[in-house]
Formats: sequence, C-alpha cells, structure tokens
Amino acid sequence: MFRIQGAPGKDLCDPHLPVSRRDVLRVGGSGLLGMGLGSLLQLRAHSSESSSTAPGWGKAKHIIMVYLQGGPSHLDLWDPKLDVPDNVKSAFKNIPTKIPGIHFTENLPRLAQINDRFSMIRSMSYTPNGLFNHTAAIYQLMTGYTTDKVSPSGQLEPPSPKDFPNFGSNIIRLRPTDEPMLPFVMLPRPLQESNVIGKGGTAGFLGKSFDPYTLYPDGDDMDMNKMERIKIDDLQLRPDVFAARLQRRAKLRDVVNAKMPEINSAVKDFQLDSYYDQALNLIVSGRAREAFNLSAESAALRDRYGRNTFGQSCLLARRLVDAGTRVVEVIWPKVANSDNHSWDHHSGLTARMRDRSAPMLDAGLSTLIEDLDERGMLEDTLVVAIGEFGRSPQRGVSTSGNNNSADGRDHWPYCYTSVVAGAGVKRGYVHGQSDKTASAPLEDPVHPIELLASIYHGFGIDPETIVYNHLNQPRELVKAQALTAIFG
Repeated sequence: MFRIQGAPGKDLCDPHLPVSRRDVLRVGGSGLLGMGLGSLLQLRAHSSESSSTAPGWGKAKHIIMVYLQGGPSHLDLWDPKLDVPDNVKSAFKNIPTKIPGIHFTENLPRLAQINDRFSMIRSMSYTPNGLFNHTAAIYQLMTGYTTDKVSPSGQLEPPSPKDFPNFGSNIIRLRPTDEPMLPFVMLPRPLQESNVIGKGGTAGFLGKSFDPYTLYPDGDDMDMNKMERIKIDDLQLRPDVFAARLQRRAKLRDVVNAKMPEINSAVKDFQLDSYYDQALNLIVSGRAREAFNLSAESAALRDRYGRNTFGQSCLLARRLVDAGTRVVEVIWPKVANSDNHSWDHHSGLTARMRDRSAPMLDAGLSTLIEDLDERGMLEDTLVVAIGEFGRSPQRGVSTSGNNNSADGRDHWPYCYTSVVAGAGVKRGYVHGQSDKTASAPLEDPVHPIELLASIYHGFGIDPETIVYNHLNQPRELVKAQALTAIFG
C-alpha cells in the first residue's frame, strides 16, 4: 500500500499542505499510469491553479451565517405557489420583487426590494438519516456530517469532544486571522432542540481553542431588549491593571519561559504562547469591547435593523466583521421546537409568521445586506441565511411524528430555500426551481453540504481538505463539491 510519509494533519493551517482524499486516490492509481510522486505533485499544482481560477474562489474574508433555527416555511416566505390546492396555498398574498417573474409573499416587502443584491437557491433538498427532527438536521448543516447515533425521535446526544467541528471552527483553523479580534462569535443563543443544547455548535475534535466565543445575554428568548445588556467582562481590563503593566507581565513570562525549557517542552503541544499572546492582544487592544458597543450606532440605523434580539444581533454581526471577526453565526433567537417567535410552525402559522417571525427577518436580514453593501463590506463578506429544512407543502399533515393543525406545516427537508450574498456571489440570481407545490426540486437540487462546500470554496479552502479526528483518522471537511454556479 502506498503511504505518504510525514506528519499528516499537523500543518493544515498552511493552504499548500493539506492532503485530500482525491490526492490519495490519485496516488493509488498512479502506478497504472506510470506516474511517480513528482507527477502527482505536478498534477496537484495544476489542480490548485484550476481551483484558484474558479468563480468565487478565495473572495471571502468573513462570513455571517444567519441561521433560521426551527425551519421556516419557504411557501410562506420566498417561494409561494399559485393555482395549488387550498391546503397547500399560502394564506399570504404574493408580491413582485426586483427580479422580474420572481415573487415573495407579502411577509417580506423589504427583502423583495433588494433581492437584486443576493442569490437565492430554491432547490435545497436532502433525504434525512432517520426521522427529520431538528437536532440531526442542525448537526448536518453545521458540520457537513450526519451521526450514527440518531434516536427514534431524531434527536442526538449532547455535544461531545468527538463531534465533527462546526464549519466556523474549521475556517478559523485553516484561515486564522492576524487581527487582535475574536475570530469566531456565536450569538445570541445556542443551537437547541428540547434539552439538546449546542449540538453542532462547537469545535468538536479540533479542540476547545477553536470553539466560538459565545455571546448569550441574560434574559428569556422573548425578551426583546436583551442585547442592551451585553456583558463582556472577560474582555475588560481590571481597573488596577493598565495595558502597559499587562504587557510588562507578558515580558516577564517570556523571561521565565526562557529559563524553563523543560516546561516549555512539556507543554509545547498546547501552544500556550500562541493562545496567551492572542488573549493579551485581544484584551489590550480594546477592539472587541468597542465592537460590542451597539450604542455607537445611530438610533435610525438601529431602528432599521429592528429593535429586537434578531435585528440587533444582525447589527452586532456587522460590527464584529468590521472589527475583524472572521466568522459570525447569528442563531435565530428562539429554540427550535417552541412557539411564539419560533419558525417551528406546527400550528398557528398565519398569525405567528405575520406578526412575529417574518417582520423581524425582513427588517434584520434586508438591513444587514444593505448596510454591508453600502459600506463596501459585501465585497469580501459572505452572508448565508438558511434553516435546517423547510415546511411541508400540505398543511395539517404529519411528516415527522408531530401533530399539526390545519394552520400548521410539518418538517420538510425535500425542498426549501436559502439566501446567499456577497464575496463574489451573483446578484439577482435564482438557482434551481421547485415543482408546482414546492414539494421537490424541479431542477438543480442542492444538498446543504454542497452549500457548506461553497462556503469553504469562498474562503479559498478545498472542501475535501483532510482533517484528523480524535482517533487520528482522516476525514474530509465535507464530502461535496462547491456550487460554483452561484458565484459570478
């Protein structure tokens, strides 16, 4: 068996070093073609050049994932259907958008006026592993992998160090930032279904150093003013510790370390110097503290985003990216399987969407895209808005073991919609098409892991880059190819 010698997986922060499964397969077959390792490396160089010229490759420097936890109904937002049975047709009126022939429902009047600035994928689709409840779907979307341990209800066990990493953790490992800024922030609440909290939201087997900084303000999910009470105590300097004194202590630490080589050797795998320096720079610079200061924005702009948890989270995401954060994940501020502002509309869909969920989404997401565009930040900031699945075309039917009222839709992974903007993504483009009842893609189905592959592609990362899990087993970032059709 052919073996590549060395220390695979130890230098993956260097973009020219990762070995993909495709490379290994090429080596395995190289003998048949009379090719040596030199030929393989030459082919790899050509392959990298080909990737680097693909649309969208390496355009992204930042990403804001707007995660619509709970699974919004595509038929009642951005893929309404006419001339369908009454139990399929949305209760909301259709409205035209900036793109001729493309309609939204009346729930999204502001997004309808700016959809010439983003792409839509109307053919998101997958067949779930087991029953398609939220936890397993969330894990797949955030990590690119399903799990072998799915309970009959579709829920998973709590987060584990053995989990696959959240895509944001992979990005900050492979594309570390030099800015004295938090590289990965998740807000304003964790991923959650029932009592399973945070599954798919950690660095998993990469280690806690690549976990997101979690900003979860105190207060109930229905508390719309919780973003006014952001606490960032761990980013504050104590009153008696000035920046100069803290830096002097850092120099003293360097002197002590120089005299203790045996200790340095013992802890070298933990990269203590690197982590200490990052933390020191973060605290001394004050950059992160200022980014969290929403009061620095005008009242008018804050009103445009929406004076609610979601709207202010979108505004904070823009501020964090502007300050240098690489990855921001804005989690819809309501647990997946719940009522009121949740997208999990098993009952009372019409009133809940019209009065609660949709207005917040319309204001927050539209203003985020406009704000980034007006500041020139959309050029290198990828924005993705997506749920873990859509909702069933027929109202009142059970597709996941849940009870649904005549004014409710159940889980539906077979067809739904996502929004992608910025960082080389086409403007005013609609990819794929759903069938007459939005039950299945009519053309160009897109699996959610292909969207993850597209995110990696946008950062100039080969989706098949190999990482090593807790057992030192090689695994691809995601087993999918990027959807380059959405890039200009």
